[in-house]
Amino acid sequence: MTNPPETPNAADRDRERLSDVDKAIRTYVENALPASIADLTRLVRIPSVSWAAFDAAHVAESADAVAGLLRDTGVFDSVTVTRAPIGAGPEQGQPAVLARRAARAGRPTVLLYAHHDVQPPGRDEDWDTPPYEPTVRGDRLYARGAADDKAGVMAHVASIRALAEVVGDDLNLGLSVFIEGEEEFGSRSFASFLDANREALAADVIVVADSDNWDVDTPALTVGLRGNVTFRLTVSTLEHASHSGMFGGAVPDAMLAMVRLLSSLHADDGSVAVAGLTSHGAEVPEQSEETLRQDAALLDGVTPIGTGPILSRIWSKPSITVTGIDAPSVANASNTLSPRVAVKISCRVAPGQDAQEAFTAIERHLRENAPFGAHVEVDDVDTGDPFLVDTSGWAVAEVKRAMADAWGREPLETGIGGSIPFIADLVRVFPEAQILVTGVEDPDTRAHSPNESLHLGVFKRAILTEALMLARLNGRHVDGAGDE
Repeated sequence: MTNPPETPNAADRDRERLSDVDKAIRTYVENALPASIADLTRLVRIPSVSWAAFDAAHVAESADAVAGLLRDTGVFDSVTVTRAPIGAGPEQGQPAVLARRAARAGRPTVLLYAHHDVQPPGRDEDWDTPPYEPTVRGDRLYARGAADDKAGVMAHVASIRALAEVVGDDLNLGLSVFIEGEEEFGSRSFASFLDANREALAADVIVVADSDNWDVDTPALTVGLRGNVTFRLTVSTLEHASHSGMFGGAVPDAMLAMVRLLSSLHADDGSVAVAGLTSHGAEVPEQSEETLRQDAALLDGVTPIGTGPILSRIWSKPSITVTGIDAPSVANASNTLSPRVAVKISCRVAPGQDAQEAFTAIERHLRENAPFGAHVEVDDVDTGDPFLVDTSGWAVAEVKRAMADAWGREPLETGIGGSIPFIADLVRVFPEAQILVTGVEDPDTRAHSPNESLHLGVFKRAILTEALMLARLNGRHVDGAGDE
């Protein structure tokens, strides 16, 4: 006797409905991609550099444009452009955009973060096309901020549009959007902004769309970030400049002392040689030296530095870089002994080490190794802690499933050598939230460099990933107990 077919239960019906939602989301994202790219190009044309030497009016214009895009989704209860103080002083930070929609029917709240400010363009002659004239060549969009991070902004906007269009009146997911206006200038008002807007930003899941992917075909979830320590180091040996012919050979000039001191920071193989800086012992994927050479643009004959697997050197070990120097220029050099030289130092701190602890170790090293009794001054210090993602939460499983479905390839869990110091502030204010670090970049993006670009296929898949995840979370109880 043949058994009658089983009647689908509620969970089965929801899975079938979710599959239909997935299909509708995919279709909408595909059809809306030209509009998403067009909106991105309009944002990119606004030169929203948040550094003090640039016109703040452009950052304000950018914030207003982002707020308009979020209002036009029709999803949010409120959308505001607001500022927060920098520390305890009267100075205000750059304008940020804050949007909020309350959760309904016991659904979770997701906070979507990106930043609308960009790095300075650098020299125009280093760009193949004008930095604020978005240009498509092949499958890439070239412009300053095209990837970092206005594509992150638009990935949020486009995924929200897809969610609203497909889910409609059944949208119960809580949504907050925080689009910062000064990430490239150190997020100076970030902590104050969180404290002032704690209730509006509170969420079960926080998505930080400011990282990269393994390549243009393989998605990545960033699970480890190095911290950072930056400061100015000034070395002095003379009260005033002295004639190099009259005193050279007997009197140490500041440049000699600085060069000797900086060389003490590294071993002969280029690895960091500062006692007290630690490494993080984590498994890393294999990467060839050839890939490193290509991605980093190493010149022929120049060798990599450090020891161990290549990605462990970038993700799990400290690094120290001199990023700037104040000294007489070659064109204006006179035959004198320099009395004083200053450099800017950037140190990346391995996951697992406190950034202040790392700074203490570096400062101690510099003072103990100053040659010839040179005077050492350290100031303009900024620190940001590293971060390790807890990958055991349900949100990690959801975003990895969405990545696999959107990209057609399983995602990798990766670290990055860069830093997002404000994540430590997010953890401090929202310790129970699950933090997901995603992004729209790839190894050829050249963020912060001339000819920055966005791969348009990656952009589409990033939008689809987020839209699928949001649609699925719209059917999830806040306690993670499962679908209705």
